[in-house]
Amino acid sequence: MGKKIWLLAILLTLGLVLMACGDAADDAVDTGESESEESPEASEETGEGESEDSGKGSEASTEGWIENVTVLTGGEAGVYFPLGVAMAEIIDEHVDGVSATGITSGASVVNANEVSGGQAQLALIQNDIAYYAHEGSQMFEEVVDGFSGVFTIYPETIQIVTLADSGIETVEDLKGKRVAVGDVGSGTEANASQILAAHDLTFDDLSAEWMGFGDASTNLQDGNIDAAFVTAGTPTGSIQELAASADIRIVSMNEEKVDQIIEEYPYYTKVELDENTYENFDATATTIAPQSMLIASDDLPEDQVYEMVKAIFENIDAMENAHERGKDLTIDSALDGMSIDLHPGAQRYFDEQ
Repeated sequence: MGKKIWLLAILLTLGLVLMACGDAADDAVDTGESESEESPEASEETGEGESEDSGKGSEASTEGWIENVTVLTGGEAGVYFPLGVAMAEIIDEHVDGVSATGITSGASVVNANEVSGGQAQLALIQNDIAYYAHEGSQMFEEVVDGFSGVFTIYPETIQIVTLADSGIETVEDLKGKRVAVGDVGSGTEANASQILAAHDLTFDDLSAEWMGFGDASTNLQDGNIDAAFVTAGTPTGSIQELAASADIRIVSMNEEKVDQIIEEYPYYTKVELDENTYENFDATATTIAPQSMLIASDDLPEDQVYEMVKAIFENIDAMENAHERGKDLTIDSALDGMSIDLHPGAQRYFDEQ
């Protein structure tokens, strides 16, 4: 009997132990289930947090970006237009989250004012005009800023075009003649004023006409004007069109006047045009040229400008295909003649090269 009681006690003890273990196991399972229920939430929250952080990270890089970018160019018959449109197309296609459009404009001076005023974000402009804008000098009555340099592209040759039989052989011969001096507010207008001044002439000494390259070419051919100032990369489309139907002359400047102008305006360089520059042009001409450049609004974030510049240089063939002068844009020459401070985004890109 004592043995039975003893065995029963042992069995009861074991039962209690097993029950305790079962409860502990149940507690452990309950706790595990609770954790497993919370873990997905915690994991999901963590995942969402990571996703949000990651999204914000990529959004942070585009936060404050300007989605619709306008690229101001120049007249459709010039070089700015095809190059500016090509840049806009590259940006539009290769920079995520940005839509870009190249549009015609009155060129340099107008472009400086409009980018400064927030009407556009990128623009082609002459390096001398960019400098004068920031200084509030020459054609600018006050400082026009709010934009920075991105890169320079090619020399913009100042061409004084006339028909070969016009009798105009020197700048002084323009006195009293009907002369197109570029669009109002354009870099061409500024160049014409400076060149005339070096020859003791002003617009008042001419019968000045304000018109773009295309209109000037048509009016020359029709005999409505006698000469035209054209500042653009060579060969210039409007002059090519004119030369295809008439013998032309590019009025040459003498060395003394060239040196005088360059001394006063150091952003000009001397340029020699040869007889192969245009069809029906069998002479040479000495002239001067500023440098074309791209400017960017200071409202554009650094990262956005960096990505746009990167896209342009990684798709440089599109620039080359747009116009012959597109071949002049290279990493090595992109800062030649830069007349104002670089945009931080452009600076970062070139620092990495």
